[in-house]
Amino acid sequence: MTKIQNQPQITDINAATASQENQNKSSQDSQSFDTDSFDSDNGVALGEVLSPYFRPDELTVVCGALDEDKIEALAKAGIEAVINFQPEDELTFDEKSAVQNAGMAYEALPIRGAEDLKQLNILALDGILRKYHGKKITMHCKSGNRVGAAAALRAGWLRGRKMDTAMARGRSHGLTGLEDEVYNRLLVPR
Repeated sequence: MTKIQNQPQITDINAATASQENQNKSSQDSQSFDTDSFDSDNGVALGEVLSPYFRPDELTVVCGALDEDKIEALAKAGIEAVINFQPEDELTFDEKSAVQNAGMAYEALPIRGAEDLKQLNILALDGILRKYHGKKITMHCKSGNRVGAAAALRAGWLRGRKMDTAMARGRSHGLTGLEDEVYNRLLVPR
């Protein structure tokens, strides 16, 4: 590792890894989409309505928990399907009915945390994403973290992406707190 001027040299391997990941994330952030430029959102400023808000590509929106107003905004923006990663006991209203009444398809793939990041659930996600391929979708949990974890595992396990590419895919979808868990799971071949 090259010593950076005016900064202490990192000797702890975990600190070195975190430092490298932060540098990688900074370079990825500069390459990310300009989320204000999506003309296909029918004039709806989703970044102002949804929090947190991630836009890994033009057809994919990742966000935190929904409510009726957010569902209405998603429908106006042309979202065709909502994929909910929250278990029923985390919801505060009948999300499925609200989404369907707004004219969007609804899929539930409850992922409570690391214990649900199993290959079977990632295969289910892959099936859902294939079903809506080419459609404008929203995936959500409370913060985007579980969505990001699932996206990273799908990229690594099912799409054969290298570790750094799979992790970057997860981060673009909201991966934060489950990053170490996902990294460790990607180390094990599937």
